[in-house]
Amino acid sequence: MSGRHADTRGPAKSPCGTCPYRRDVPSGVWDASEYAKLPDYDTPTALQPPGLFLCHQADGRVCAGWAGCHDGNELLALRMAALQGMSPDEIANTRDYTSPVPLFGSGKEAADHGMARIHDPDRRPGGRSTAWPRRSPHADWTPR
Repeated sequence: MSGRHADTRGPAKSPCGTCPYRRDVPSGVWDASEYAKLPDYDTPTALQPPGLFLCHQADGRVCAGWAGCHDGNELLALRMAALQGMSPDEIANTRDYTSPVPLFGSGKEAADHGMARIHDPDRRPGGRSTAWPRRSPHADWTPR
């Protein structure tokens, strides 16, 4: 199949270690602009962004945290991706995804957690600051 999302894959087996949807990721590790994107996918389907939320690792996959947090049947972006050539198997994998790690219950919860210490990010044990980017390594990233 061809189209904008012909090569887009469903989520990885587990959300990446810096996924903003994971409950065990420290607050404030991403730039505020990244957290601001999360609550929009909580809105009614017709009001959601039409672009998929892709993993910040830019590995061509749907964000596993995003897929696990939201009801795939209600995601406008997933419907649009189906129309733009994403494989039916990858659509199903995304729609039916269940995370093996605890996730926030909504994009708003994830964003609120992330923003809570945006000016004073959590520290790793031992007093070292996190090595995670305060800003996405893909600063020009926009949903597709």
